[in-house]
Amino acid sequence: MTRGLWTRETVALLLLAAYLPLMLFWLWFGGAGALAQLGLALLVVAVWHLVFMLVRAQPPSLAAISTALAIAMLAPEGLGAFRMVLGISFGVVMGELVFGGWGRNVVHPATVTLSFLGFGFPGFGWPGFDDPVAWAAIPAALIGVATGVMPLALFAGAGVVAIAAVLAGVLPDPVIFAGGIALVLLVADPVTSPATQLGRVTGGALYAALVVMFAMQWTGAAPVQIAVAAALLTSLVAPLLDEAALALWVAQRRRRHGRT
Repeated sequence: MTRGLWTRETVALLLLAAYLPLMLFWLWFGGAGALAQLGLALLVVAVWHLVFMLVRAQPPSLAAISTALAIAMLAPEGLGAFRMVLGISFGVVMGELVFGGWGRNVVHPATVTLSFLGFGFPGFGWPGFDDPVAWAAIPAALIGVATGVMPLALFAGAGVVAIAAVLAGVLPDPVIFAGGIALVLLVADPVTSPATQLGRVTGGALYAALVVMFAMQWTGAAPVQIAVAAALLTSLVAPLLDEAALALWVAQRRRRHGRT
């Protein structure tokens, strides 16, 4: 979308509006440490956007703020400035900018960054969240759905599986909280999530199923670590889910109308 009201930056701005409750609650409970973490992430992301703008004449995007927020909230704790800069640089460049910027990337750059930091520095602990911060993911999702920048079908698919897991008693509260935050910040991204309705439903269900499976089988894994791993695998499978949904639609059309 390049004309009229619905440009790429309109979508990015609406995403920021949706994330606002989550960001404010996180900053309120995280204090100066959270603010410094967000500032560092914003600085590194902005520098790389500036570099690619100068080299490729590629305009920066407000989506950089969303990327920085997701990284700052979910990154392992105590990494220090050097490791954070290294991880953010790898994730933003390899996950987004080399593909031409936000809107053309396959996997969310924050997911790439967090996965790199988790695998590269396994000795550092992952963050936990106070209950109000986790609950703030709900209004964030509602705003995103209401403005049309987050897919309702994806939340529905994830919700069905999550409710079933909670009723079965296999999904503890810390995993639910981390999984919900990652669902809003990473999985529901309008660029890297599935584009078809069936793909969105199955993508949300797959994400929740992976979270449940990791929570049950991944001994010693932190809740945020579980959520990030599930988000990475779901993003990688998203094109396949869309391809399967389109193939099913074509097959149904052929059965109904015959081959043309």
